[in-house]
Amino acid sequence: MVQGTTSDAGKSVLVTALCRILARAGVKVAPFKSQNMALNSAVTPEGGEIGRAQAVQAQGCFLAPSILMNPILLKPNSDIGSQVILNGKSIGNMKAREYHLYKPQLLAQVLATHAQLQALYPVTIIEGAGSPAEINLREHDIVNMGLAEALDCPVIIVADIDRGGVFAHLYGTFALLSDSEQQRVVGFVINRFRGDVSLLQSGLDWLEAKTGVPTIAVIPYITNLHIEAEDAVEQRQLATENKAFKIVVPLYPRASNHTDFDVLRLHPQLDCEFVRDAQLYAGADLIILPGSKNVSNDLAWLKEQGWAQVIERHLRFGGKVLGICGGYQMLGQVIHDPQGVENVAGSINGLGLLEIETTLQEQKTLSNVSGYSLAGDSPVTGYEIHAGTSSGSDRARALFNIANKGSADYYLEGAANPDDSVRGTYLHGLLEGEQMLAEILNWAGLQNVTPFDYQAFREQQIERLADEVEKVLPLQKICQLLSLAQSQSNGTRGNVSDVV
Repeated sequence: MVQGTTSDAGKSVLVTALCRILARAGVKVAPFKSQNMALNSAVTPEGGEIGRAQAVQAQGCFLAPSILMNPILLKPNSDIGSQVILNGKSIGNMKAREYHLYKPQLLAQVLATHAQLQALYPVTIIEGAGSPAEINLREHDIVNMGLAEALDCPVIIVADIDRGGVFAHLYGTFALLSDSEQQRVVGFVINRFRGDVSLLQSGLDWLEAKTGVPTIAVIPYITNLHIEAEDAVEQRQLATENKAFKIVVPLYPRASNHTDFDVLRLHPQLDCEFVRDAQLYAGADLIILPGSKNVSNDLAWLKEQGWAQVIERHLRFGGKVLGICGGYQMLGQVIHDPQGVENVAGSINGLGLLEIETTLQEQKTLSNVSGYSLAGDSPVTGYEIHAGTSSGSDRARALFNIANKGSADYYLEGAANPDDSVRGTYLHGLLEGEQMLAEILNWAGLQNVTPFDYQAFREQQIERLADEVEKVLPLQKICQLLSLAQSQSNGTRGNVSDVV
């Protein structure tokens, strides 16, 4: 199990690296995270919803994602509450205190799900959440040491030295663990180190003397590494020299699946920027409204912040607007929420840029889809995660023909206004296809689009990550750590041949 001293210490990335190192050595390995809190999610082949980080980790294992890899997903829809996804399906919204009291009922399901996964893949690399030293969350813990003790597995703790205070983070985290929890910590990992590692040695010696735990790896800072984010929005501005085409994504409070735009931020011709404050908007060729976990509240925020006027002016000046999922719903005339799926029951006026109306429903649409563009015949693949249906006259100008899996049936998806300056779709991930991306950029005004194979790029980045981590944490050492897990579960000392 990989735990961290803080959020964003490198847990998700380290699990991805360990999964790829083992998988390419022939180990049957899978990732597992009992409870994830994130607005970035993925749809599995079973038609369930899991955290996007576990889908990336599955790719590290050369596997399709599965609901077994992330049995609990919390999707925050307010400052004090979240939608709870259990085994891939929503079971409703809970306030934080309500969920905390509910957690003891979930531990048995988490253990049963992990047992199912490990029956298929004898090695599991488990990711914790946040920090095991969050004292207020220790009771009923099902994701950090509480789970490690229930599974009886060894733990490594990772800290990000780029934040500063790495020894305080590691020592303080360890000191706040119980005696039994401390005994299962088999190593520390220092992440994102720049410079001469020998300069750390005195600190590493001190840390081991104080805790009895060795630092098993110091991972270097990997420049320009791109692994999809678990949840936090990467607002670091990438180089924009020689990038002639500007895309702006308004960043509302509950924006979701912002990984949709990674391909735009990485494309050599595109300057794609997340902008929260409408007053900082300085023009664009294309504005894209992203998905949202709370469409009504984010729509109200969008209007309050002045984005409605910005978008209308952008269109008058000849710009284009694309809405994805919740952003698509916002572009319509009205959003109805008769059952109070997101808030109190009622309706809210949309931006009025598409002739559609949306009705939210408790039952989510969760599916991986494929088809082709009606305008340019480009192949399209993506996934739908939404709690609503949209109808109206602009649906007559659909964007895609989507084939129903396993049948000859199809349906038309998306909508456009009469002059085709505004488009909306429920398809997440549609920008990742090389031909589809070029077609959308052509529509938005960019000609002679440079080819960019984002799928190949993502795979290359996972390989690059694994190569760098394996240099400092070799396969042999990883297998030794896994043999500790084996010996804890059956009382005997395993060996590398048992794992590989």
